[in-house]
This record gives sequence, structure tokens and C-alpha cells, in this order.
Amino acid sequence: MQQFITFASNHWELFLALAVICSLLIYYTFAGTGGAKSVTPQEAIKIINQQQGVVLDVREPGEVKSGKILDSITIPLAELSQQLNRLERYRERPIIAVCQSGSRSARACSILRKHGFKSIYNMRGGIMAWTNGGLPLSKKS
Repeated sequence: MQQFITFASNHWELFLALAVICSLLIYYTFAGTGGAKSVTPQEAIKIINQQQGVVLDVREPGEVKSGKILDSITIPLAELSQQLNRLERYRERPIIAVCQSGSRSARACSILRKHGFKSIYNMRGGIMAWTNGGLPLSKKS
């Protein structure tokens, strides 16, 4: 134990870096989803089909042109706070937030949670995971 303490005191920069990295890992593991449960595309399909889940696509309009999940509601993340009224009628239904890779949708989940939405899910991997899973995108606007 004495050797460990000596090593730690001689290399305090390494231990500080380790503490920062561990803190960031813990933060992104637990808080990075905006308090929402992370789901796979297959789990999202079950929520849509069995619980009448609603898909909220928070990508930018240019990204959505390549295709979107059928019947999803598109509100860019930057406009979400101002357009929450579009989601009011879905307040009691599960909402699955999706973006290109899963990080912006985590921020969308945080915004929804702050505004009292209860059943919030973040689709892990976003549209990239959706298409990598062989699932279709609609090109309808």
C-alpha cells in the first residue's frame, strides 16, 4: 500500500487524468442520455408497434432529405424548445428521439424531460444504426 501511495504522489498528473476520464465516463454513461432509456432500433420498433410510440427526428433538414423513419415527426434540435407544442398531443405516449448517431437525440431527451414528458427513449446509434440494421427509410416529406 505504501508503494501505491508513493507512486500516486510522484505521478499525481496521471491520477488526475484518470479521475477526469472516469468522471466523464460516468457522466456520459448515466447523464448522456438525457435521463432517457437507450434503445436499439429493434426495441424502438417494438415500442412503436406495441405502445403506439412516436419517433421524433431531431436532424437538420438537409440530413432528413436522405430519408427518415416512416411517420416520424421532424423538429431540428435547435428548434425543439420553441416547437414543443407540436408534441403536446403525444405527451402520454412513448417518444423515441433519433438523430444521425444518437448524441443530439440524447440532448433532445433532456429537453423533453425538462418539459415534463415522461416516457422518453433515445435510439442508440441513430439513423446510422437503423439503416445498418437493414431497416427502411421513407423519402416522403
